[in-house]
Amino acid sequence: MTQAPSRARSGSGTRPGAPVAPGTERRGGDGGSPAGGGALVTGASSGIGAAVARRLAAEGGWRMVLNGRDRTRLEEVARGTSALAYAADLSGPGAERRLAQFALDRVGGVDLLVAGAGIGWAGPFSTMPQPAIDEVFDVNVLATVHLVRLLLPHMVGRGTGRVVIIGSLAGTVGVRDEAVYSAAKAALATFADAVRYELRGTGVGISHVVPGVVDTPFFDRRGVPYRRARPRPVPAGRVADAVWEAVARGRDEIYVPGWTRLPGRIRGAAPALYRRLASRFG
Repeated sequence: MTQAPSRARSGSGTRPGAPVAPGTERRGGDGGSPAGGGALVTGASSGIGAAVARRLAAEGGWRMVLNGRDRTRLEEVARGTSALAYAADLSGPGAERRLAQFALDRVGGVDLLVAGAGIGWAGPFSTMPQPAIDEVFDVNVLATVHLVRLLLPHMVGRGTGRVVIIGSLAGTVGVRDEAVYSAAKAALATFADAVRYELRGTGVGISHVVPGVVDTPFFDRRGVPYRRARPRPVPAGRVADAVWEAVARGRDEIYVPGWTRLPGRIRGAAPALYRRLASRFG
């Protein structure tokens, strides 16, 4: 575990009254948006999670715990972001409880949870090994749900806090050859909505950040690289900006980039047309 010196605030946060980013939606809910405090970021050894850690460090005021499975990369991110590193595979028995307790003990309470840990698997569902099915749900869904369950009562008890769940466009529309990953991300989207209703009036909020294709090592690790010409991958930093928008302005849901909200709207308004288009363009 690594602890780096504190880092000064850069003052680059979102200004009050600034325009709402495209793809941003506020749907009720009155949860607080903490301005500094204790933060826990999962999936922080690379990709979106690492970018979120760097963004929070740049904003200043956050005492961070970072979690990821790759200890070497995680400690490198921690050194650059004034954070504590807690390397652990969240699919292991009791891993979420140990991580939650570590964060609560070491940063004086968790005011912000960014749940970014996730894995994918690509290929026909009929050939997907059962252990891979279990792992996708264990990491993407169960680890996140358990961690939220462990930390949420502390936020509610303090009357402030925010949970940010990193979803995926695959959970909105379903993606060919990613059936289980799509199902897992859809579960997180519905979970975020349901918990948001329960949190009304508590001072705690929950945000769902929904990236499309992001330029990270995710695709290589799932076993199949991203080969499509469109949509083009966006930088992980753009998703981190959306996370900060959710935290700083209390946004319930943000799509990255904003146009990726459109397929879901077409699917909802004209499902038969959407399925014909999806079957053709996939």
